[in-house]
Amino acid sequence: MLGVALTPSLLSTALQAQSGATTTVPGLRYLSESQRATVAIIAERILPKTDTPGAVDAGVPEFINIIYGKYLNEDDKIMFSSGLDEVAAQALKLYGRRIAQLSAEEQDHLLRDIARASQALPTSFFLQIKELTVVGYFTSELVGKTVLKYDPIPGRYDPCIPLSDVGNVQWTK
Repeated sequence: MLGVALTPSLLSTALQAQSGATTTVPGLRYLSESQRATVAIIAERILPKTDTPGAVDAGVPEFINIIYGKYLNEDDKIMFSSGLDEVAAQALKLYGRRIAQLSAEEQDHLLRDIARASQALPTSFFLQIKELTVVGYFTSELVGKTVLKYDPIPGRYDPCIPLSDVGNVQWTK
């Protein structure tokens, strides 16, 4: 499901940034409003809400905002900002509307085109936002408690038990 190679530096950064990502703090606006809206749309298309919370529910746009403002180097910031601008430009070019005005299917089509174009590149905006989305999602408290069933005080270790004994959840008993 992850399908993304996570770098150790990004994981340590995620752990530092995640505590502040789930709350909206005035003054912590590193991305413009239009960039934040584009990030929210892309993150939600990568990890949409189903029977589990979506990326927006988990606070991924706020997480990416903090990572962008506090932890990305200048080259990565430039790649990220220009990538967001390219997404906006592609939406206007292909559909004549902003990405927020597109249907979910049109947004998916647009993002697939961008993903295909970036496959041959060692680094790209799409790989960057996909990695940040996945890390932000799976390090969020909401996902840890509701999807991954994180237990901060684990009980005893019972090896080789049927999943039906633990409610068909693989993570903890």
